[in-house]
Amino acid sequence: MKRMLVILALTSLATFSNAVWAQEAVATVNKGDTAWMIVATLLVALMVIPGLALFYGGMVRAKNMLSVLMQVFVIFSLMAVLWAVYGYSVAFTEGNAFFGGLSKAFLSGITPDSMAATFTKTVYIPEYIYVAFQLTFAGITPALIIGAFAERVKFSAVLLFTVLWFTFAYLPMAHMVWYWAGPDAYTDAEAAEKAAATAGFLFQKGALDFAGGTVVHINAGIAGLVGCLLVGKRIGYKKEFIAPHNLTMNMVGASLLWIGWFGFNAGSNLEANGLAALVFVNTLLAAAAATLAWVGAEWLIRGKPSMLGATSGAVAGLVAITPACGWAGPMGSIVLGLSAGAVCFWAVTGLKHLLGYDDSLDAFGVHGIGGILGALGTAVVADPALGGTGVWDYVANGVAEYNLIGQLTSQAWGVAVALVWSGVVSFIAFKIVDVVIGLRVAEVTEREGLDIAEHGETAYHL
Repeated sequence: MKRMLVILALTSLATFSNAVWAQEAVATVNKGDTAWMIVATLLVALMVIPGLALFYGGMVRAKNMLSVLMQVFVIFSLMAVLWAVYGYSVAFTEGNAFFGGLSKAFLSGITPDSMAATFTKTVYIPEYIYVAFQLTFAGITPALIIGAFAERVKFSAVLLFTVLWFTFAYLPMAHMVWYWAGPDAYTDAEAAEKAAATAGFLFQKGALDFAGGTVVHINAGIAGLVGCLLVGKRIGYKKEFIAPHNLTMNMVGASLLWIGWFGFNAGSNLEANGLAALVFVNTLLAAAAATLAWVGAEWLIRGKPSMLGATSGAVAGLVAITPACGWAGPMGSIVLGLSAGAVCFWAVTGLKHLLGYDDSLDAFGVHGIGGILGALGTAVVADPALGGTGVWDYVANGVAEYNLIGQLTSQAWGVAVALVWSGVVSFIAFKIVDVVIGLRVAEVTEREGLDIAEHGETAYHL
């Protein structure tokens, strides 16, 4: 059992790194890697503002467009500040298996000369760009949640919930999955065992999550489901005509998400090399395959393919490939994308209808379900026998013997912990917000629209 734990904890060239290492004489900062990480960070920021804002905004009614833009824009700003104040330190410094410490609160001790490990021994990037790159992940994740209860929650409630959820759900999940001592710690079996003992809980379990299947998508998806259940359905849901007001904006937003996702996934490699190129190809193919699968399923079942179906399918494919993109081969990515398109289409139609919840913009149906599928599917597509890269052993400096069932068990740990941890934290956080300021706007406000009532502005002047 100990041997299996060590091998799984070593993970691969594609396991998310966070360790900041002592600056030894052999350590080098590669300018090409640094330049790529600056570009990747910009691409992820583009996913949020304006990508996600337009994607979500196009799906709500015109009277609520500005409220969605405002929520996404301000959440991103709020997360940026909290990330610098304490978020980075809690997520990416050594503490226990669930939380880091506060040694780098307020970015204390970080200078232009500080370095962060990549996945290659002795190769580093500036710690500041690693801070910024991870900041964008923290910025987009809470913003995904609002899609589940759009058009009916107070702006103040959204912000208070976001602070609580970021602190007690996002940060510990990031630490559990992505915190490790870095490749240079794995010099021999004894050193590897000691290093693994300092890693996050799910890293120790061997769970693979290249770019955020558990940390971002399952984490946010289950929070959205809890939120829409507690807030309740929109007035007129299933009784009145409630349709997206601007599918052009939705398509533009989805396109920005797709393009930005190359930074999200390929940037998570932390290096500009052949593996980053593989991740790029995997990301492209999975999204394309999922688009075709969703549109095909919709065409077959409903008689007409829709633009909203195409954009939703693309995002579903991007969600599913996120945890697997550094371990899958191109054909595995296509299969995963096709599966995600079909399964997520069912989730936002059949499952939502069956259970009767009002997930306004299908945050759970796409991110939650797609994230679960992708996290579990990672174990399959990573198998070298199926075209995957396998798991890298940093002690042996080679690919370890692959155990599909063992890896699937590790992935199940990641899924289960994300669902339970975020689900419980979300429930408590929503209840606190409801008691303190109330979650839902008044009925008259909801009917009038949140733009005027909450912000005194409108997205459109007709």
